[in-house]
Amino acid sequence: MLFLRFMLYDENSADMENNIRIWKITILAGLVLFFSEQILAQEYTDTINSATDFYRPSDGYIHRFSLEVRPGCIFPTNDFLKGDNRDWRPIRKTISSHLKYSFQPQPDTYPDRIYGRAYQGAGLAYYSFNNHQELGSPIAFYLFQGARIVNFTPRLSLNYEWNFGMSAGWEPYDYNYNSYNKIIGSKLNAYINLNFYLNWILSNQFDLTTGFDLTHFSNGNTKFPNAGLNTTAFKVGIAYNFNRKSDFFIKPAYRLAIPYFPRHISYDLVLFGSWRRKGVVFGDEQVASPNAYTVFGFNFAPMYNLGYKLRVGISLDGFYDGSANVYTEDYIIGTEQQFFKPPLNKQLALGLSGRGEYVMPYFTVGIGLGANVLHGGGDLKSFYQILALKIELTRNSFLHVGYSLSNFHDPNFLMLGIGFRFNNKYPTFHR
Repeated sequence: MLFLRFMLYDENSADMENNIRIWKITILAGLVLFFSEQILAQEYTDTINSATDFYRPSDGYIHRFSLEVRPGCIFPTNDFLKGDNRDWRPIRKTISSHLKYSFQPQPDTYPDRIYGRAYQGAGLAYYSFNNHQELGSPIAFYLFQGARIVNFTPRLSLNYEWNFGMSAGWEPYDYNYNSYNKIIGSKLNAYINLNFYLNWILSNQFDLTTGFDLTHFSNGNTKFPNAGLNTTAFKVGIAYNFNRKSDFFIKPAYRLAIPYFPRHISYDLVLFGSWRRKGVVFGDEQVASPNAYTVFGFNFAPMYNLGYKLRVGISLDGFYDGSANVYTEDYIIGTEQQFFKPPLNKQLALGLSGRGEYVMPYFTVGIGLGANVLHGGGDLKSFYQILALKIELTRNSFLHVGYSLSNFHDPNFLMLGIGFRFNNKYPTFHR
């Protein structure tokens, strides 16, 4: 979900290059995921002309509980992780345990056929980092969704899954008590995870999962420091299915035809706001402002609905960033650096971005690439990227959780808000 890199301002160039390389690879993996189902899931050619005339109920859901263990390693993207810490030893290992609940449609119903055996749910995880007290042992609560990418046999498939949520229980940076930890600045941090795995159907009740994952923790640039923590891990788990039918993995003699999808243009309006921290160059160093700055804006995006799982379009993006083009004098007054705000026109921008969205039941994952076309210069003259998650509230409204980057690695701001969809002709079967 999934995939962002938030950089500390005092990282050296070698670390920055390593970070950028790691997260470009992660973003590429996300893009492969984004389009893979469009290519691999075309296992049907039959359609019918009405999404309602032949509709039948989803016949209930399969409910599932699962346990997972994920031993892994930490990307050494910071001197603190390489050994510049209280114990003077590298922090390399991590292990987490996960308890998850999910539900999915029964086989060969419309949602099952259309979305590739998609499932969704909520999870709880406990993380440990070499028992390292300077980081803490956080607990993460998250939403997740996954689906089949391709079937190898009736009992074996390659699946993907994203996790997105919050983690608490960190030991953040403190000048007096935890000064080495310059990667985690807050007790509460976002949790973002993408994993790919093999799903082995052992019996009517039990599944075995084996795969790997990529994880990112950060506070979204709302507090310094914010270098973030990145891990990769091997995952193994066991799942128990409560009411899965005995013929779940047997191909039926008759399969439902996929209802015709009415291609159309819908219009998404998103209103968002957040806050952020900012640092500016002073001499040869980056100085962090003690202030938190307000951000708010909007996106208006005409989106062409190509099919059940893909939308593309262009978005008009306007925002006010209270941290844009803040500056300091070339001297220090007293013991603190003074920060000054520029005129309002130096903190407003209007941009255009190309958008693509991967649509699934309840959740939509979107990416955007754009540039500001009307702006006050300085910080606002940039090429920006957006990663967003839309969580369905009603048929025509959704929660919006997003993040904006500049040049694929410089942090901009969180985008927390609500959205409304107009001219929505998208047929849904999961409600």
